[in-house]
Amino acid sequence: MVALMQLQGYTTDGFVRTDSFASADIGEAMLDEVVTIVRQADEDDVVPSGIVIAPESQAGWAGEKPEDFISKVFTLHDREEFASFLHDERIAAVLQDLIGPDVDCFLSQFIFKNPGAWGQPWHQDSYYFPFVPARPIVGLWLAITEATLENGCLHVLPGSHQEPVHTHVEDRRPDANLGYVEIVDHDMTDSVAVTMQPGDLLVFDSHLMHRSTDNESNAMRAAMVYHCCAAGTDDLGFADLGGWKNPIHQFMPLLRAGELVD
Repeated sequence: MVALMQLQGYTTDGFVRTDSFASADIGEAMLDEVVTIVRQADEDDVVPSGIVIAPESQAGWAGEKPEDFISKVFTLHDREEFASFLHDERIAAVLQDLIGPDVDCFLSQFIFKNPGAWGQPWHQDSYYFPFVPARPIVGLWLAITEATLENGCLHVLPGSHQEPVHTHVEDRRPDANLGYVEIVDHDMTDSVAVTMQPGDLLVFDSHLMHRSTDNESNAMRAAMVYHCCAAGTDDLGFADLGGWKNPIHQFMPLLRAGELVD
């Protein structure tokens, strides 16, 4: 199980960081797999069933390889390279401690933050999750490459998970990526940067206010992110969109009675 000190940190700050949680080889295998998906989709002009590929929206975006144009790839958690990470007994222990014995993974995304890509503004992930029950929802952010101040690491506001979901407004930058929103009614002065090395893991509450900054380096800053909730959670859909349910919310059983589901 998660150490008591770590759980206390999660309760107080809304996040727990574990260095060297996974070997760099695991992240490299994930990167290879998602690059293969993107390149095959580009070649065949057909996206694999269930996969959602989101491009960079910035005006004048350029690149040489298909993956150079991609922001995120969603709904990977039922594919072997990505599901195997979730089936680590240590992940099961974390999720059982923070959510309970019956857990689903409902969202996964591989993030390509290519050189020049903008960061994502301050937000709370629960803004995107119109669920009942609304909590607990736990995010797992695995560093695939190093995350630095230069290439756009995460910044988090400790303790902000105790806030309700704040008003989010549409990202005010022209040509911002689809779905980017931002919090503009809260003081982020006490935020901290979370620099990471490949294989480091950040576990965080879905109400935690966080952002990433622009990638001003010459290399990709990649990450794999999962979100998990209690089994039986109901996706109500977005009321302002007539109850539309986001297709990237795909609920997959992960734990039942504290045991991993094959």
